[in-house]
Amino acid sequence: MKPSTKPEPFLLASMLLCTLLGLGYPLSCEMCIRNGAICIGEMKDCALDEDTCVVIMTETNNKGSVDVTSYKGCSKSSKCDPAFLSITVAPENYMGSDTRCCQSNGCNKDPLPAFRRNLTKNGVQCPSCSTFLKETCTPTDETLCFGEETRCVTVTGLMHPGVRFAFQGCATENACHIKPGTLVPSGSHLLTIKKISCLPSPQASGKAE
Repeated sequence: MKPSTKPEPFLLASMLLCTLLGLGYPLSCEMCIRNGAICIGEMKDCALDEDTCVVIMTETNNKGSVDVTSYKGCSKSSKCDPAFLSITVAPENYMGSDTRCCQSNGCNKDPLPAFRRNLTKNGVQCPSCSTFLKETCTPTDETLCFGEETRCVTVTGLMHPGVRFAFQGCATENACHIKPGTLVPSGSHLLTIKKISCLPSPQASGKAE
C-alpha cells in the first residue's frame, strides 16, 4: 500500500493558522474629533502599522476664549504618550492635553475625565512668543509659569492642512520628550508637533541655568 501523498488535516490547519497570523489583522478603534468633552464616532480599522487606540482631551485658551476638544483615533504605540501636558505662552494663551493609550479593539470608547489646569504660579518665568505661517518667533516678553510647568520650551509644527506655527513659553517636563509627529487636537484642527526643544530648568527668579 502506497503512503498517502495528501497532507494530514491537522497539517493543513496549522499552515492556515500560521498564514493568518503572519498576515495580521488591523486594530479597530473609535474615531472622532469634536468640540466639547463628549466625542462619539464610528469604529474603523487602523493601518496595519498602527497598534494603539488613543483618546486625547485638550483645553486651549486663546485670549480668554476657552475651548475643549476631544479626539479618538489610531496611533502607533511609539507615538502615544499617556501623560498630562501643559504649555503656557501667556496668561490667556495656554494649552493643556491629557492622553490615554490602549491596545485592544474599541478600547478608546470611554471618554477621559475632565481635567483641571493647575493655576498656582510657581515662580518660574520663560521667554514667550507665538506666530502662524512661520516656524520661528522672536520672544518679545516673558510669561509666568503655573503648576508643574518647570521648563522653557520652543515648539514648531503644522496646523492641518499645512499651516506652520511656532511658539515659546512654559511647559511641563514631559513636553520635552514629545516625539516628532505627535498629534494634538485643538478646536477643529489637529496640530502636528514637528520639533520641541527645552532649556534647562529655570530658577524661580526666571534666570535659566
